[in-house]
Amino acid sequence: MTRLVVATVNVNGVRAAVRRGMGDWLAEASPDVVLLQEVRAETDVLEQRLGEGWHVVHHEAPAKGRAGVAVAARVPITAVRMGLDGVAPESAGRWVEADLETPVGPVTAISVYVHTATAGTPSMDLKLAFLERMGERLAELTGTAALLGGDLNVAHDHRDIKNWKGNRGKSGFLPEEQAHLTRWRDLGWVDAGRTHAGDVDGPYTWWSWRGRAYDNDAGWRIDYLWCTPALAGLVHDVVVDRAPSYDTRFSDHAPLRMVLERPG
Repeated sequence: MTRLVVATVNVNGVRAAVRRGMGDWLAEASPDVVLLQEVRAETDVLEQRLGEGWHVVHHEAPAKGRAGVAVAARVPITAVRMGLDGVAPESAGRWVEADLETPVGPVTAISVYVHTATAGTPSMDLKLAFLERMGERLAELTGTAALLGGDLNVAHDHRDIKNWKGNRGKSGFLPEEQAHLTRWRDLGWVDAGRTHAGDVDGPYTWWSWRGRAYDNDAGWRIDYLWCTPALAGLVHDVVVDRAPSYDTRFSDHAPLRMVLERPG
């Protein structure tokens, strides 16, 4: 049996995440591949914070302290593609692809960070355009062994947000945002987290720092791992690495971790 452990996490600034204990999670979870969002640091800083043993590709945002996505792998990286053609300059630092040589075979791993946006404003137009371009790229990759992980800032349906009634009409829970995820599913891509969890509320991956959202599990499922059909059948387990308490988490997002296994 060969296996590959892939995790995705919005670190909300890699410097702060490491100060809060991200290194302990990396040591315990022991992922082979980590897809990072909101790095908010230069590449050399990211590499220093991760420590030795990682191959790192990082698409920095042009504005310091904003966005930034990366793929960090303990397996060889054979090719890299930064960004998406045809998206606005404001979308820089939000998409990176890395072709990997892994124990389960060649895999294309994508780290993505989708805009937050505000409903009814130009920022939402930017978000929807980015989601549209994502769908075009995913269609191109459907017949390959590929996976996408990241913070989509979209809850796909009512199971993915605790207070879904109170958030209808707001960014992150708009039908026009959700329709893009449905189209990816129609392409054949598989939402590994939902497929593994089944028809249940959550499990959530993001909770506000404010109030008692974490203690009350009043969260959103906005961090995803999606797989093409070639990889979906290899998914053995999908886990949200939820910290035991509010004060022990290293980000407002919990890591989402997936185990792929191939017999033989």
